[in-house]
Amino acid sequence: MTRGTGPIDGMDGMAAGADARIEARDGGAVLAVSGRLDTATAARLWPRAPDPAVTAFDLAGLESVDSAGAVLLLAIAPEAELRGGSEPVRAVIERTRKALAAAPPPGPPPPYHPISSIGRATVGRLRDMQAGIGFLGEAIVTTLRVLTKPRLLRWSDVLRHLDEVGTRAFPLTLLLGFLIGVILAYQSSIPLRRFGAEVFVPNLVGISLLRELGPLLAGVVLAGRTGSAFAAELGTMTVNEEVDALKVMGIDATAMLVLPRLVAATISMPVLALLMNLAGLAGMTLIMGTLGYPWAAVESQLQQWLTLKDLVGGLFKAACFGLVIAGIGCRAGLSAGRGPRAVGDAATAAVVGGIVAIVAMDGVFAVLFFRLGI
Repeated sequence: MTRGTGPIDGMDGMAAGADARIEARDGGAVLAVSGRLDTATAARLWPRAPDPAVTAFDLAGLESVDSAGAVLLLAIAPEAELRGGSEPVRAVIERTRKALAAAPPPGPPPPYHPISSIGRATVGRLRDMQAGIGFLGEAIVTTLRVLTKPRLLRWSDVLRHLDEVGTRAFPLTLLLGFLIGVILAYQSSIPLRRFGAEVFVPNLVGISLLRELGPLLAGVVLAGRTGSAFAAELGTMTVNEEVDALKVMGIDATAMLVLPRLVAATISMPVLALLMNLAGLAGMTLIMGTLGYPWAAVESQLQQWLTLKDLVGGLFKAACFGLVIAGIGCRAGLSAGRGPRAVGDAATAAVVGGIVAIVAMDGVFAVLFFRLGI
């Protein structure tokens, strides 16, 4: 850029054949632009753009300009007069000027009121709890209705969800259980080796898997794999107003959409927990073999320390975990809002809520089993 005949700020030339000059005319400042003022040129010139008292733009030599170039010129002088130039060039600059003038200025940030924020958060949580209690009551009432009228339950949907929840989750469950068994065997053998008690590794791993880790890890798999799928599927139906259409037609959405998923998850979870236990014991047995202990020693320890109540207690917890995870996933999907983020938020809420719920329930079961001596 030049003022009169001298360059200013090193902007005497522009890439791609564009050149900007400032000339003093009629006692004022005129910015003469020539060449092509496109996005790339505007990006290079913007950090070095001067802020003189420009009163007019000489566009006679300007071949073309885009919105970025027009914004650059108007940032230097928003109210400058346009002189010369082709009609398309002047039209682009005028449209950009009108758009910038029509854009409302950013308003002040809203004041922060901590008491009001706490109150809104509390009310929101209470409403969520109320909605959750309403969903639970509706599910219980629908279950009682199905017990008296079994035809309300769509068994074809139950079988389809059994395949999705159980059969298709077998490979992941087996892999995860095997790896957990290997990890537990290795990590527990390190401290027990100091006392020459590596033979008790099967006891530790077996009891941990059957009572706690097997149902808990199977629940994590179910929450991450199936709970999110339930929430996404029902959330998409809610966003597309398909659930509202079912209600308008007089169809019980809970019996049609929720109950088959609850039944499938409750039935599948004990099976997944059992597979997790067996895979974990297989991984532990493999590690015990590498440590020099034959299968007979491992079998003897398992038969001596593991009881049927350990297995039954773990499977009972797994069934409860499956029911809760499926319920949280269905409620998250049915309570999804509107908009492009609704389905993603519902899936996230289902996964987080399911994992937190099963961990909390596992703690409650641990205290309950301890008090009952199970």
